[in-house]
Amino acid sequence: MNAKLIDDDCAVLVQDLTVAYREKPVLWDIDLKIPKGVLLAIVGPNGAGKTTLLRSIMGLIKPAAGNVSIFGQSIHQQKKSIGYMPQRGSVDWDFPTDALDVVMMGRYGHLGWFKRPSKTDKKLALDALDRVGMADFSHHQLNQLSGGQQQRVFLARALVQDADLYFMDEPFVGVDAVTEKTIIELLKELRNQAKTVVVVHHDLQTLSDYFDWVSLLNVRQIAYGSVKDVLTQENLKTTYGGRSAFLTANQSAHNQS
Repeated sequence: MNAKLIDDDCAVLVQDLTVAYREKPVLWDIDLKIPKGVLLAIVGPNGAGKTTLLRSIMGLIKPAAGNVSIFGQSIHQQKKSIGYMPQRGSVDWDFPTDALDVVMMGRYGHLGWFKRPSKTDKKLALDALDRVGMADFSHHQLNQLSGGQQQRVFLARALVQDADLYFMDEPFVGVDAVTEKTIIELLKELRNQAKTVVVVHHDLQTLSDYFDWVSLLNVRQIAYGSVKDVLTQENLKTTYGGRSAFLTANQSAHNQS
């Protein structure tokens, strides 16, 4: 289902996006319209360009060609509208800082780097930690936390940005079941508040339970639309190649359970 959206309904518009490293295309000619108020998964095999797409939309990677707009404007005009939760493996967890300080970093987009956080900013940060069940760990060093607790802290940092559009890169990787449940409940809460949430995801079995929309990606965009329309055997075969039969069988078993 390729919904035709007028610009007023569009949170993210990607047109003819191509990204190359050393002249090798990592993303090729991507067109994507993400409507406001949806929970969208970007899914594909390793090396498909999922993180590159996310970072390109955010303006962190310069494309070889194409354009991106956020709420009808450039990324630079809409920076304050965006919240970001990076991939866990990209973070230096040994950096000497505690959970509250990490969450406070999410307020810098509103404050600027040279203005001291106020009591209100600190309260917002503590409230965000409380929402993810980490209020009691606010003064714990990052390297004292488990993987799931670290992910909750970075989710709190994204929440405290009070954004209209959230990008999250593999938020469920390496977390326990309780943390996964906490994360998806918060993502659905954001969606229900008319926020738009874009998530790089890897687990096809949870797609229909967690997300409304999906983009199947393997350098090119294979299919895009509602989860129920896009998750077909043909689309999965095109996206994953020889692994598609296994993936489709697992998805069917999950849907019947």
